[in-house]
Amino acid sequence: MTACGVDAEGAASYAPRPGCQAYPSYVAWLALNGSPADAVLALTANFSAWGGYCATIATALRRHYGFDDTACAFFDFFAEPSPELDETATAAVRAGLDAGRLTESLAHEYGRLLQHYEAMFWSTLVEPTP
Repeated sequence: MTACGVDAEGAASYAPRPGCQAYPSYVAWLALNGSPADAVLALTANFSAWGGYCATIATALRRHYGFDDTACAFFDFFAEPSPELDETATAAVRAGLDAGRLTESLAHEYGRLLQHYEAMFWSTLVEPTP
């Protein structure tokens, strides 16, 4: 068993779940193909939703399972707003608008797809292993 809890046999038999691959694959696609302003706008909206999920998970882990701050640190970290990140995203979107490189309909479509792919990720995790 390794530090991450996966032994060699487990690693060799691992089969990725397609529903868990769509979100990270789309984020990579967006980074390569979307305009910076469109991608930043979509990702910022997605990260905002993610922060809300993390806050809910941290609260539930504490309330229902008695987890402590150390056990919830990952979720607590992402649950906190990041003013610096918001400022950077706002500046990037403003620059895209000023340069005429923000396509609002594309940014909305990118954001919609990110939300759906993320929901697919979480739904796939609760499905029985094939």
